Amino acid sequence: MRYTALFAPALAAVLAFPAHAEQLSLGAISNYFNGITTAEAPFTQVNADGSTSKGTLWISRPHRMRFEYAPPDRTLVLAAAGQVAIFDGKSNTSAEQYPLSKTPLSLILTPRVNLNQAKMVVAQGMQGDLTYVTAQDPKHPEYGQITLFFSSDPIALRQWIVTDGTGSQTQVTFEKLTLGKKYPLSFFSIDALLRKSNDR
Repeated sequence: MRYTALFAPALAAVLAFPAHAEQLSLGAISNYFNGITTAEAPFTQVNADGSTSKGTLWISRPHRMRFEYAPPDRTLVLAAAGQVAIFDGKSNTSAEQYPLSKTPLSLILTPRVNLNQAKMVVAQGMQGDLTYVTAQDPKHPEYGQITLFFSSDPIALRQWIVTDGTGSQTQVTFEKLTLGKKYPLSFFSIDALLRKSNDR
């Protein structure tokens, strides 16, 4: 499922740019994530079948994330309370849920990101002007990998690519992230959305 793939492994490339920027260190990237409390950005997603989706991403570190897909899709993906829930806006069925800890996005939602941890980063380099890092849970590499792409000066997340266990890839490219906004906890609450769905 293409939304499940968002929270699986990763490896790929982005458009090539003239190489002028210097490669970011793992410490600098870790500090970047640790400095984020909230973030919001429109995104474009390229799915494994070549189709595209658009929407908005919200992050509230630690542990919370919200993907809201634009019509006609209307799918909503929430990460909160240790779970990932996928709500299909086109049906009244219960949300599909699975543990956040078994997804590579848990690596950037953890309270303290440390990419220097042994065996966490399996690849690092430059793709044009962007630094990329491929990371995995060192204790559970079978949970997958996530490849993150960053511009520098100032550091900013530009894209990630995830790949599931079958090699299926999903690419998400972000517009400029807006940092520091405040959101109510209910905005990321799986239980609140389940109750709302049940009341329909």
